[in-house]
Amino acid sequence: MSLLSTSADGPRPRSSSGISARAYLDWAATAPLRPEVGAAMAAQMARPPGNPTGAHAEARGARRVLDDARDLVASLTGVSPGEVVFTSGGTEADGLAIHGAFDAQVAQGGPSGAVVCSAIEHHAVLEACRSLASRSGAELRLVGVTPEGVVDLEALAAACTVDVAVVSVMAVNNEVGVIQPIDRVAATVRNRAPRAVLHTDAVQAAPWLDLAPLAEQCDLVTLSAHKMGGPVGAGVLLVRDGIRIQARLDGGGQERGRRSGTPNVVGAVGMAAALEATVRDRTHTTARVMELRHRLEAGLAAGVPGIAVSGGGALRVPGICHLRIPGVESEALVVVLDQMGVASSAGASCSSGATEPSHVLEAMGLGRTEARTGLRLSLGVTTSDEDVDRALAVVPGAVAQLRD
Repeated sequence: MSLLSTSADGPRPRSSSGISARAYLDWAATAPLRPEVGAAMAAQMARPPGNPTGAHAEARGARRVLDDARDLVASLTGVSPGEVVFTSGGTEADGLAIHGAFDAQVAQGGPSGAVVCSAIEHHAVLEACRSLASRSGAELRLVGVTPEGVVDLEALAAACTVDVAVVSVMAVNNEVGVIQPIDRVAATVRNRAPRAVLHTDAVQAAPWLDLAPLAEQCDLVTLSAHKMGGPVGAGVLLVRDGIRIQARLDGGGQERGRRSGTPNVVGAVGMAAALEATVRDRTHTTARVMELRHRLEAGLAAGVPGIAVSGGGALRVPGICHLRIPGVESEALVVVLDQMGVASSAGASCSSGATEPSHVLEAMGLGRTEARTGLRLSLGVTTSDEDVDRALAVVPGAVAQLRD
């Protein structure tokens, strides 16, 4: 069942020169709500209210809508409907995966001596692993990456011993956009720590990569709606058959006892509609955005002395352009660019505004000073040539202003 209706992009502001008056280049932080997703959610909100756990007609109607959304997510990710757990977003899904899988391992007498994750994980994973280690006494083993931002498979193999309960390696890094070799990660984990549960945060992968192979190789997969043009506050944790997780929220035992709370039916509709639209448009969007990113990187390399592309020698998703600009602190540059009509980010949106250097760049071997020079320009479905023109027109001047 499709949740989408026909839609068209709204008008985009233009200056008299034809360049965008303002360019939104922070899609990796949050993507604009797709019109068809908004329409699907509005249609659901117009229906009679009903709690899908009830027994009356309105409740049964809400349950059918929730089931349809679950079925659609399952079909688009290559899993069964019973393996789809709706959450409040990617952060909750990551926490449920890390803590829930570890606690289930302990309850079943499984390994509980260590938890492993890459050193470049999103803070939702890093902090969950640190919190878990603190409360449980398990050892936290951080696995390094290459200078290009790819997980070090030899270091991963060394970290994966028989006492490891949970391993988490993201599918795509949220700052530099580097694609991780999850197939080789999975093979390493299965060989070295056969009883460990393998989780991947696929939040940044979903707009660009087929999710079915990730779900086939991993035990737990995190998704977030608002990175795909869906609503903020809606996410999914894919829990493969045979993998047990302990709930972190007590209550009515919804989501097969894995996540209690009255289901957010409208959020589930938005999540499913966003994923459906993303899969439908992915091939075209990927090719178009890749061309835009190439033009953006080439133009900035020509216009800004000393600029470097992070992870430039590795496989990257099309939508993330991460640059290092010597002599300029990223937070100051983000402010100046905002004033000049370009929305950008210093790195992970969760840590923008902080004074600490990027933990991702430090893990890639850069010093603290250089790790403060990163600028992330991220593109998406409606990014236009005019948006790229705007960035090419103002970034060199902004850099020169700060360097002066």
